[in-house]
Amino acid sequence: MPSAIYDLDLPKNPANYRPLTPLTFLERAADVYPDHVAIIHGTLRRTYRAFHDRSKKLASALAKRGIGRGDTVAILLANTPAMLECHYGVPMTGAVLNTLNTRLDAAIISFSLDHGEAKVVIVDREFSKLMKAALETCKAKPLVIDYDDPEYQGEGERIGAFEYEEFIANESADYHRAAPGDEWDAISLNYTSGTTGNPKGVVYHHRGAHLLAQGNVLTCGMAKHPVYLWTLPMFHCNGWCFPWSISVAVGTHVCLRQVRAKLMYEAIATHKVTHLCGAPIVMSTLLNAPDDEKKPLPHVVEFFTAAAPPPEAVLAGMKAAGFNVTHLYGLTETYGPAVVNDWHESWDDLEPVAQATKKARQGVRYGALEDLDVMDPETMKPVERNGEMMGEVMFAGNVVMKGYLKNKTATEDAFRGGYFHSGDLGVRHADGYIQLKDRSKDIIISGGENISSIEVEDALFKHPAVQAAAVVAKPDEKWGETPCAFVELKPGKTATADELIAWCRTHLAAFKCPRHIVFTELPKTSTGKIQKFVLRDRVKDA
Repeated sequence: MPSAIYDLDLPKNPANYRPLTPLTFLERAADVYPDHVAIIHGTLRRTYRAFHDRSKKLASALAKRGIGRGDTVAILLANTPAMLECHYGVPMTGAVLNTLNTRLDAAIISFSLDHGEAKVVIVDREFSKLMKAALETCKAKPLVIDYDDPEYQGEGERIGAFEYEEFIANESADYHRAAPGDEWDAISLNYTSGTTGNPKGVVYHHRGAHLLAQGNVLTCGMAKHPVYLWTLPMFHCNGWCFPWSISVAVGTHVCLRQVRAKLMYEAIATHKVTHLCGAPIVMSTLLNAPDDEKKPLPHVVEFFTAAAPPPEAVLAGMKAAGFNVTHLYGLTETYGPAVVNDWHESWDDLEPVAQATKKARQGVRYGALEDLDVMDPETMKPVERNGEMMGEVMFAGNVVMKGYLKNKTATEDAFRGGYFHSGDLGVRHADGYIQLKDRSKDIIISGGENISSIEVEDALFKHPAVQAAAVVAKPDEKWGETPCAFVELKPGKTATADELIAWCRTHLAAFKCPRHIVFTELPKTSTGKIQKFVLRDRVKDA
């Protein structure tokens, strides 16, 4: 019988156990560096003391209106100081923060408000028309608070009972936050971008947010006082937890309402930005900017990207422009990125093509993630580490979601076998690095042969005229289905379908080459990911 000597007379108590929460990061930053600039937004400069005080005032105002543990506060905001304050002020009350995607339609916003049972909604004036339409159809009747950002010069009416500044103006900064009763308590609710049916509500807990926020600092090599440019939407996986991460390192948030090349270059040069995150479209925006919009970078800027692996030409262009690109990978269900392509110094000596091959891999687990593997979803056994045998990428650990809100069946299915099933197909190389090959639904089966759409896209990306490409299956009477490529060309560049098909034949086995090429602007989500479900609808007419 195992000994229990260490379980006797050594109980948890407030002196040796406190539930983990990212809220402590802002408290410490404000205590140790109260006068350090925490937020830059246009002409606004806000210190950590002011950031913390305003977050507490927001919490106080919410608490006075009955908001507490387990209540949902929804927000529809751009990347603004108020968005950052909500990441602290809302959970200070014990409530759950639901950041809504500003690019969604009113019907999905309405569904989210009802499904999450929102008690309060904070809405940027830019999105008042969208929110007004959503409120007209939803059953929830939340308290509506307008946010009037001085940097927004467009149209939009006030639809709420209060304006944000008015709402917090007379509150005390002495508010004492409600400690989570358990670090397993929910801190935020993020809806997946539903491609079929309604989106699922992914629930994060305080423990996971605390751990991934610290994991970001370590993974991104952040020294003290980094300067972080907000090009990634904070509504997307809570900005990959960076609203909490930057407080760990006592850094500066540079807010940006619009992702435009000129604004990004100006912000980087003026504020000496050290880090930013973004989808591949952000890299394209920077690289394809007119020369008169570009500015010399003050130093090498660390750029972290997810989604599809950057093509070789893009990596070379970013390096030449002064950016060091690191590839991350994760899902909404893993608090954003939980996998990093950790770079080895020895790889610096490789030829550019070999380097690009290494860069294209998703990589290895964050230090905050306990387990990452590629497994057969039926047997739950790991695939061979040979870079060829495909399986499903699976996660396990403290930075995996609490589950799907009000959806027990989907939660149990996602967690079967003790792992989170990502739905992504990949391989594992001999050195342990994983590489995605496709989503399970994106594999093209042509004449019995499996074709990775990512592999075909990578070949197209290498063509000098191609800016973006997406490949989906097109029904075929003979082969069952064949690859169809949707291609977006670079500004001022030209290419024909025959030329691109011939190009693919020099890079791929013949059966993998697309039979059809469609030139078009690719449909993308608000975070820059290509919407393949839209292309699948179009492919029937291609």
